[in-house]
Amino acid sequence: MKKIIIATIILFVTAIVVTVVYFKNLDRSGPRTRETMLSIPQNAALILEINNDKGFYDIFNDSQLFTSIVGRQTLDELDTLRKQLLLNPHLKPFFSEQNIFISLHPLQNNTVELLLTASVNSKFKPTALEDLAKDKNTGLLISPILIAGKKCYTIYSNIIKKRFYLLYGEDGIFSGSFSNELITQRAQYEPNKHKQAFVLLPDQQNSNSLANLYINYSQLQPLFDQLFKNKNTDIFKSFKSLPALAALTLNFKSNALMFNGFSQIETNQPTGYLNLFLNQQPVTNQLKDIFPSTTAYSINFAVADPQQFKSDLSDYQVKTGLQHEKDSLFNKVKTETGINFINEFNQVLGNEFAVVTTRYEEKFAIILLKNGSKLKNIMYNIASMSNENIGQLNYSKLPYFLLGDPFSFLNHPWFMIVDNYLILANSATELNSYYDSYINRKFQSKLQQYKDFDNLRTERSNISWYMNVKAMQSLFKRDLSENFYNAYETNTPGWKNFYAVSFQLTASNKKFYTNVCMKLDEADSTAVK
Repeated sequence: MKKIIIATIILFVTAIVVTVVYFKNLDRSGPRTRETMLSIPQNAALILEINNDKGFYDIFNDSQLFTSIVGRQTLDELDTLRKQLLLNPHLKPFFSEQNIFISLHPLQNNTVELLLTASVNSKFKPTALEDLAKDKNTGLLISPILIAGKKCYTIYSNIIKKRFYLLYGEDGIFSGSFSNELITQRAQYEPNKHKQAFVLLPDQQNSNSLANLYINYSQLQPLFDQLFKNKNTDIFKSFKSLPALAALTLNFKSNALMFNGFSQIETNQPTGYLNLFLNQQPVTNQLKDIFPSTTAYSINFAVADPQQFKSDLSDYQVKTGLQHEKDSLFNKVKTETGINFINEFNQVLGNEFAVVTTRYEEKFAIILLKNGSKLKNIMYNIASMSNENIGQLNYSKLPYFLLGDPFSFLNHPWFMIVDNYLILANSATELNSYYDSYINRKFQSKLQQYKDFDNLRTERSNISWYMNVKAMQSLFKRDLSENFYNAYETNTPGWKNFYAVSFQLTASNKKFYTNVCMKLDEADSTAVK
């Protein structure tokens, strides 16, 4: 009996040891996604994870899409470095089947730089880089240095004539950048192993994906601060205050990039305006059909239950300290006009409302109503009319308190009601411009190229942001930092080769199903690669 017990104990211990060793080696030789992403400084807003295999690079190099995003020069530099480093016989075996993470970081010198991060497999030899440095036929000059007390290498390529900085971590994770400032930041960074700055994809979904995009919404503001000299730009403004992390997978077409997945809300962070749409069911987006053909960018909101939205908005405004100002305003309206305007407005509010900016810098709100005639009669009592169709509200901030943050640009707005649409703008001129588009049916939805792009988007959503890249040129010239506008203007191919970009959120089980779409302009999608 004793022999049986002892044998059982030995087998049990052996099984445990074998299991531990197996999974330890499995972890070291696999992609090690979580460990690798933890090593990336948390000021990254975006991380692109790509498969380090020939199939992906063939698509990457031959695609006008990737070239337009990254830029021909940067793409060529990265590809040359890949061939000189990752495909070199001294290093190739150690990066096999290891994904590469490309992260975007704002720096103090008003630039944005790329950081490349990858782990090595269990076969890695610590002397590999020294062996590579001794090889005189690589076209590389490799020198060991210390940065922030960490072991690094400067790698000078005779082909691209640039210096690349490579940080070697004892945990088997390498980080590299053309920026000394960024690699120094990485060397000084101490990962918080208890806090993940990015949500991860399930292992099976990750293994089947060609590329993945990770977004930390809280880091979008620092990134935009570098990109834009106009710190008050409202481009993508609502998303920058969304406390969420996204993990999206690539869906590749020859003329369009699409990423799909989920944005997961961080419940321990302050609530943003977009959180109000988590309690809503998806809605078929129709308001976009009457946006003018001159639209540069827009954000469209859709709610299945307008009254639930209004209730959630009221709670949100209480939490953000706006209740007293809101009550004072609507009490004043009621005292002076006898109208309980907030109740009257809530009764006729439809299920879509949007803010649209045109290429001519016109900006207006479009709000779907259940009964336009009823609201028009009420509006006559709280506005000064210039004619029977157009008037200016006598009270400030009404749209802001009625519909929330994106409508704060309207102070003493002008209004008109056309059919069942309430149109608001800061000038009568802007209203007349929209009226001309509406009456003459000069809508973006009539343009074939827009139709082709819209077919790539989800039909139902709760938040839908859209940007027509070519229509943005004058706005980019006004708002972008000089370096980035020059890159936009001169890079060929570049961002100006795109027709449009969209970002959609659809509420689903307290998360947002997320759809990102970027499509080349038709003339560029057939260009010689």
